Amino acid sequence: MLALLEVRGFEGAPRHLGLDDLGRDTFTFIEGSVRGFERWADAQVAAAGRLLRGFHDATRGSALAADRSVVCHHDPGPNNTIFQDEEPIAFIDFDMAAPGEPLEDVGYMAWTWCVSSKQSAPEAERQASQVRLLVDAYGLDADLRSDVVDAILDRQARNVEFWRRFLDLPCPGVASREQVESRIEWSQLERRYVSANRPVFEAALSHGH
Repeated sequence: MLALLEVRGFEGAPRHLGLDDLGRDTFTFIEGSVRGFERWADAQVAAAGRLLRGFHDATRGSALAADRSVVCHHDPGPNNTIFQDEEPIAFIDFDMAAPGEPLEDVGYMAWTWCVSSKQSAPEAERQASQVRLLVDAYGLDADLRSDVVDAILDRQARNVEFWRRFLDLPCPGVASREQVESRIEWSQLERRYVSANRPVFEAALSHGH
């Protein structure tokens, strides 16, 4: 997939350099920093939306997209994004990439860049305005805007199921049992928050570009 992105001129991803002497994959290094889950300025949210659209467009019609519209990153949060001068300029960690539909990534990005159930977070109206900004910057088709809230809720539900499967393992491996349980609880709390404020998010999205 990285080879496809290079051929199609998408600059927002590392280049695959092949294997080293030990048989390990190697990649180009992108200067910058990776951030956690924070509050982002409007310009940063818009840049993230444009970056995601560029990635999707670079995969359209490819064999890798198969019978779906695009290849989805499936985890385009700020924790998988390289920032330069405070601006998101590239994605990393493509291990979950697979054929999909744009709303899968747009929903996840809207959640992880714009939405938070924390008491310290901005009010729902402010969060909703950033979701609209993200959708506008991405250039989502008008007939899909009404599905964005459902896409957010779907990705939150899928996140719960993703982490819940690790509870069945004797040793989760990727995180401690307490961390896994915390991520499940957080995802459920976030989903309840979006559900409770659904009218606010839908009203913001209905205003259009």
